Amino acid sequence: MLVTQPESSERQASGPRIGLAMAGGGPVGLVYEIGALRALDEALDGIDFNRLDVYVGVSAGAVTAALLANQLKTEQICHIFISSESEEHALDPQIFLMPAFGEYWRRLASVPKLFWEACWRYWRNPLDLGFLQSLTRLGRALPTGFFDNEPIHEYLARMWNAPGRTNDFRQLANKLFVVAVDLDTGESVQFGAPGYDQVPISRAVQASTALPGLYPPVEIDGRYFVDGALRKTMHASVALREGLDLLLCLNPLVPFDARLAVKAGKPTQVGRLVEGGLPVVLSQTFRALIHSRLQVGMKQYDTEFERTDVILFEPDREDAKMFFTNVFSFSGRHWVCEHAYQTTRQDLLSRRAELEPILARHGIRMRVDLLEDRDRHYYTGLRDQRGLAAPARYRGRLVRDLHATLDQLQDCLGATAGGPSSQEGGCQAVKPNSRG
Repeated sequence: MLVTQPESSERQASGPRIGLAMAGGGPVGLVYEIGALRALDEALDGIDFNRLDVYVGVSAGAVTAALLANQLKTEQICHIFISSESEEHALDPQIFLMPAFGEYWRRLASVPKLFWEACWRYWRNPLDLGFLQSLTRLGRALPTGFFDNEPIHEYLARMWNAPGRTNDFRQLANKLFVVAVDLDTGESVQFGAPGYDQVPISRAVQASTALPGLYPPVEIDGRYFVDGALRKTMHASVALREGLDLLLCLNPLVPFDARLAVKAGKPTQVGRLVEGGLPVVLSQTFRALIHSRLQVGMKQYDTEFERTDVILFEPDREDAKMFFTNVFSFSGRHWVCEHAYQTTRQDLLSRRAELEPILARHGIRMRVDLLEDRDRHYYTGLRDQRGLAAPARYRGRLVRDLHATLDQLQDCLGATAGGPSSQEGGCQAVKPNSRG
């Protein structure tokens, strides 16, 4: 779904200033944003996603924002995170789910001391504290995160310390803000802003993606930081305060509307969400909470930043595929990326009459020819030195189709020349694979 705000009648003489703000959503949110960005990059002529004036990223969105600001093109990002075919920056998806053994050990080592402290408290105040109540002190021994986010920092640091890239906010060509929350104060911090731009980008991204319970808080200069979405869903206002003319926003998580899905004829895994048990109920609750904050923020931007066009891209509320996909799973990244790519293309086409004039004001043209190409996939335009870089499972099908076509062509040529043919009927028409 796309939401827009009216433009201002005044424009800067130096040309439009364009920014990008991206919310979080776990590994699935990261993949969704990559697919949506790939569609926008192809379909919008006149905008370079590596040369925007401002980038703002929160949680998983911080990863994508930092990649773009570091001059990695959407094709390269797909190679790295979707098809896993980048030789320069080979990605092992397991880095997102490495057990936090160090955190486990530190907490486990504290159990004896905490246990004796609990016993001492009970012995001193047996009438005021029950024995079980005194044992609540052992809660301090629980890990603050199940998975280790240090490998994420190390991987991103290697990528951004490579020649031609930087892990320093101050050396970027354009502004990048990565938002995290100070655990002890509850205040949001914009890494990349003055006073916080000395922090390595990879460390800031690690902090912004530290979802409590999933990853431990990240220590930076004696302070502990967690996921930036704890305060706001997208922090788009950080970009808007930079005086932009156009802001593109990506939000991968929306609450699911089962009634709309039924009316649209889209299959759902359960008749009612309560039938899905606790995981589905918690997912809907989490999505509703963060999306309601986003809606409130968007309404405020109407008046506070009325001179800026704001376009929001997000899944439709009846999109059962996105809702029932595990937010923390990375295994289905191929189809999630393709789904995001196709739904974003459909959104652009369905809102063409509304969006074309808005985009044209900023020198951006919509590539309708590409949007109307039904045989196009997110990997269609991905090229490297070896040619088409489709995911392995697609490449296998393409190779099989190619061999079948060549065999038929050989039979056809053989029949034409009067030579042997494997088909008794001679040459037959070759129908191209509509899915290729």
